[in-house]
Amino acid sequence: MTLHSNSERIDLDEIFGLTEKHLVSIEGSQLLIHKAAYQPFIDMRSAAREEGIEICIASAYRSFARQLLIWNNKAIGKRPCLDDSGNEIDLSALNELEAVICIMRYSALPGLSRHHWGTELDIYDSNAIAEDYALQLIPVEYKQEGPFYPLHSWLTKYAQDFGFDRPYEKDRGGIAPEAWHISYKSIAQQYATSLERDLNLEKYRQLISHSDIELKQIVVNNLQYLFERFVQIA
Repeated sequence: MTLHSNSERIDLDEIFGLTEKHLVSIEGSQLLIHKAAYQPFIDMRSAAREEGIEICIASAYRSFARQLLIWNNKAIGKRPCLDDSGNEIDLSALNELEAVICIMRYSALPGLSRHHWGTELDIYDSNAIAEDYALQLIPVEYKQEGPFYPLHSWLTKYAQDFGFDRPYEKDRGGIAPEAWHISYKSIAQQYATSLERDLNLEKYRQLISHSDIELKQIVVNNLQYLFERFVQIA
């Protein structure tokens, strides 16, 4: 099932996380997913269960407002900003552009997050941890010594059979590797293509300029650079 043809322009409200019209609830929960990705995810989760892996969702669709809250909480220190090893970074020791780059290593600008599309999920294996385990979603959890390495290995073998891939599996110099981030590829590619083809950065600049985002001026002044480094995927 596809929602858009390759030539159809996707509404910018969908790209920016300003509408939920393309989404459905995951089994009656508050978690939302693109309607085309719903059944493939359910099928993938069922297949993983046969191997003793219980795929749970830490994060699915995020609205512009939700992504803005995450961004602002990191910028003002209410939420930790981590390096690639999971160590907390003191943003106050950085200049503003360095702080923006540090945040964007793991958190997209509101309006430019793939999580707005409903095709992206951050997942973990609840069978691999105790109930009181403090989930961090950091690389070490998915490496060989970590609790979610079996999930990582299973995804490497089988995720593509259900139409999912991991766009941040490798470090391309922008967003850090995220083994927990899966994407429903066919639909996500349509959004990515539309974003790069149709997005006038001036429209996004207007959106972000009228938002209550922290570090606004440095973001606006460096938007082209930030877009090329963190949004466009090689």
